[in-house]
Amino acid sequence: MKPRSPRGHGATAAAALLLAALVLSGDVLPAVGAGGPSFNYKDALTKSIMFLEAQRSGKLPPNNRIKWRGDSGMEDGKLAHVDLTGGYYDAGDNVKYGLPLAFTVTTLAWTAMAFEHELKAAGELDNVHAAIRWGTDFFLKASAKKNHLWVQVGDPNADHQCWVRPENMPTPRTLYEINEKTPGSEIAAETAAAMAASSIVFRKDKSYSRRLLNKAKLLFQFAKTHQGTYDGECPFYCSYSGYNDELLWAATWLYLATKRQVYADFIGHEAISSSVAEFSWDLKFPGAQVLLAELNMTSNGGLQSFKAQADNFVCAVLPDTPFHQVFITPGGMIHLRDGANSQYVTSTAFLFVVYSDVLRRINQPVMCGAQAVPPARLLEFAKQQMDYLLGANPRGRSYVVGFGANPPTQPHHRGASTPVLPPGYQVNCGMSFSEWFTPDRPNPNELTGAIMGGPDGGDNFSDKRGNSSCTEPCTYINSLSIGPLAALAIRGANLLATH
Repeated sequence: MKPRSPRGHGATAAAALLLAALVLSGDVLPAVGAGGPSFNYKDALTKSIMFLEAQRSGKLPPNNRIKWRGDSGMEDGKLAHVDLTGGYYDAGDNVKYGLPLAFTVTTLAWTAMAFEHELKAAGELDNVHAAIRWGTDFFLKASAKKNHLWVQVGDPNADHQCWVRPENMPTPRTLYEINEKTPGSEIAAETAAAMAASSIVFRKDKSYSRRLLNKAKLLFQFAKTHQGTYDGECPFYCSYSGYNDELLWAATWLYLATKRQVYADFIGHEAISSSVAEFSWDLKFPGAQVLLAELNMTSNGGLQSFKAQADNFVCAVLPDTPFHQVFITPGGMIHLRDGANSQYVTSTAFLFVVYSDVLRRINQPVMCGAQAVPPARLLEFAKQQMDYLLGANPRGRSYVVGFGANPPTQPHHRGASTPVLPPGYQVNCGMSFSEWFTPDRPNPNELTGAIMGGPDGGDNFSDKRGNSSCTEPCTYINSLSIGPLAALAIRGANLLATH
């Protein structure tokens, strides 16, 4: 594993020039204390939420803020005589994948709870609630039948042969499902987690909250009783980690929503938990461990502490602990793998801010062997990761569309790169790539707030839509950015203020 390389004097001078330019543009504010650059986090927060609105499928609401988007997927579900309109397109294509969609909603719901004060102060809580509900309304349709879940809309292979905005897509809206004969514990459990977490968010709407919670219970039971991995979303969303993490994750959210002993018993005696160095749509262990650490709960009949496992996640990520595992680029960014690597940047920042709040409440540090790591160190690292995406990086550029210095202009995204076409326009899929994908020019529609997949392990980035590893955005990158950005916007640049 490569060591983290110090920057030279040339990079330092370039960074100083970048900071001066950003201050003049208004996207970065003068630094507060020793926390480094202080960007316009509130603007970044607002724009990060707007990206999710650009990913909506179905009948758009009257208050739609993304003016180049229109209604799409209005016949989704028709092939099976069901209504599967709504939900989200996951990234730059026009497919609705159940696993990442559910993870996006679960993390949005957690964000709405953990950062309620900050989101309300920033005037964004209603927008986050609307983003959650756009997903949960879809899940209620997809889970209408017991022991059955519609998990995907759209044939990805056919979709990837046509470069067209969703409003004009001619590609088949093939439906994919799981049931007792074709189980999919990962997707069923993740959807259960999304609905259970969202039921807490919407408790003031008792009827809606109850509907979500009842469906969550049934889906968890389905996932647990009919265990199996669904590979129908491969090779695009293969669950390499298996479904034990989703079962623990779903049980955790159901316990938090109900406080029923049956879920506590599953967590403590049946669920499998493991120390890992990644939190993502495929691997949920650290998320569950952070949630359970504050409850002083254990697994494996009391032999494993969730607090210790949450600590292990932190110790594996931070570069200044004896148990460091995760590669940090020369510019300071977490890098797990090419291809939407920014998801690990935002997910780590999210968990670090949430866990630092937990540690403050229980008055404990992270323990990395004999080394005690204070909560403030987690906040510092989280801020560094978010600042990297906003512009504090060796290339001196923003990786957020419509924000900061030299922001990306060619996101790998069908809707943003295709001009608005008349309703009913007949697209020639064979010509679509040469017309709208290949030309080296800025997208005609700004995909405001989209966080790019990001640089490679050497901090290199190519703003070309053909380089999907760098330029494709994903809903779960942004859903996990909202909490840290809200904390930075409201608590201050150094994140040291508590709730």
